Amino acid sequence: MRRRTLLPLLIIPLFAPFSVAAPQTPHSKQTQILEAERMAAEWKSRHPDPLRDLVLKEPPKSCPITKPPAHPFVPPYPAEVYPGNFWFGSEKLWINLPADGTWKGLPHYRPTDTAFRQKLLWWHKGFDGRNDLEPTLKVSGKRLDSTAPIFKVEESANTYGGPDSRFLVVGIDIPTLGCWEIKGVFGAAELSFVIWVTQ
Repeated sequence: MRRRTLLPLLIIPLFAPFSVAAPQTPHSKQTQILEAERMAAEWKSRHPDPLRDLVLKEPPKSCPITKPPAHPFVPPYPAEVYPGNFWFGSEKLWINLPADGTWKGLPHYRPTDTAFRQKLLWWHKGFDGRNDLEPTLKVSGKRLDSTAPIFKVEESANTYGGPDSRFLVVGIDIPTLGCWEIKGVFGAAELSFVIWVTQ
């Protein structure tokens, strides 16, 4: 009579042990998002895009920047011009502009601002800040190469009120980089120019 060999039975558990992850709190998710943004910013700083920088720093042909004319305007005052700049306009309204048609590295008015701050000096023949302490100089700007908010400054320009107060000064906040047309209006006088705003 053949003997039967009994094999030991293997008991396979039907349920494997498992663990339940603790639910993420809004605070932990926010921390992960901030960490991801930090890592992305760090990666970009280590891997600059030279083509992007070149496009931002050099005005494209599609941006009709205001260039020095063949016969530059000579204002009645002041006679000197900043190095690399030129006078633009007429006796009704004139301004000092960069010869390369670009504003580079403009700061932010506040650390939390995203707009770029620029202070503009304008001249008008016959204006005297000692007699007109609150002149109304309206400055506006629109972007030509892309969609962006239009900015307007209609508050009175500030003047120093000293002996050399023949200019008007106003601060503008440009929403984005790019190709911008800036227009100044002082009474019946108007003056527009195109500038490339870059980093």
